[in-house]
Amino acid sequence: MKSLLITPLLLLALLASLHASANVAKGFAAAEARDYATAKKEWTKAAEQGDAVAQYIVGVLQDNGSVFLQNDKEALKWYRLAAEQGDMVAQYTLGVMHDNGRVVIQNFKEALKRYRLAAEQGDVVAQVNPGVKYAFGEGFIQDYKEALKWYRLAAGQGYADAQFRVGIMYEYGRGVIQDYKEAAKWYRLAAEQVNANAQVNLGILYYIGEGVKQDNIHALMWLNIAVAEGHRNAKINRDTIAQQMTQTQIAEAQQLARECVAKEYKDC
Repeated sequence: MKSLLITPLLLLALLASLHASANVAKGFAAAEARDYATAKKEWTKAAEQGDAVAQYIVGVLQDNGSVFLQNDKEALKWYRLAAEQGDMVAQYTLGVMHDNGRVVIQNFKEALKRYRLAAEQGDVVAQVNPGVKYAFGEGFIQDYKEALKWYRLAAGQGYADAQFRVGIMYEYGRGVIQDYKEAAKWYRLAAEQVNANAQVNLGILYYIGEGVKQDNIHALMWLNIAVAEGHRNAKINRDTIAQQMTQTQIAEAQQLARECVAKEYKDC
């Protein structure tokens, strides 16, 4: 039997299972002991009895072919049953399926509906997704103010990708008056959480002197960090700025980057 694949979404279901049925808890105990046959039995029993967490779990396992044979249609059935009971993660999953046209016909309006339902329960990723739809006009009339509203919800909960996106809105004046200082603030919050996109943009703001005092050394510092994080465009920007600097300045930027990482990106 195929071993159990634990996904991030399934981990959320595991946390939710603390308040779920005894069968769900038994299923996780069995899975931890690598007794997948018993895990399957317990989760299926709970799902058939109407436990939303179990329904979501069975959906995930049908989806990825762990424990169960892979079956998209069965997975969709269980996701829908869980979502009908208000399961947050199931709502988000259905949103992604409608967004990407996987198993179901692509439907941006249905995707947005599902994202909203999950977002209203505090799912930060689901809060970002409607923002992306409105920002790029995917299936809807482009609306930067509405996009910013959703980004702010997730950013306020400390979600780095949302903080980066709020920074973008302020830097380019999308849905809000252009404000480089506010952009730098949000980029820094995301950069401190190792968001490489934010590290690049913050570095560029230091280079052009917008929102922060012009400082090539700190510009290079952030770009060095982003390069180390594997950001594709960071190296091009870093090398362009480095060409305008002395070897002493480059060495200082490299030292600051090492110190910043050692401080876990705080107060850099």
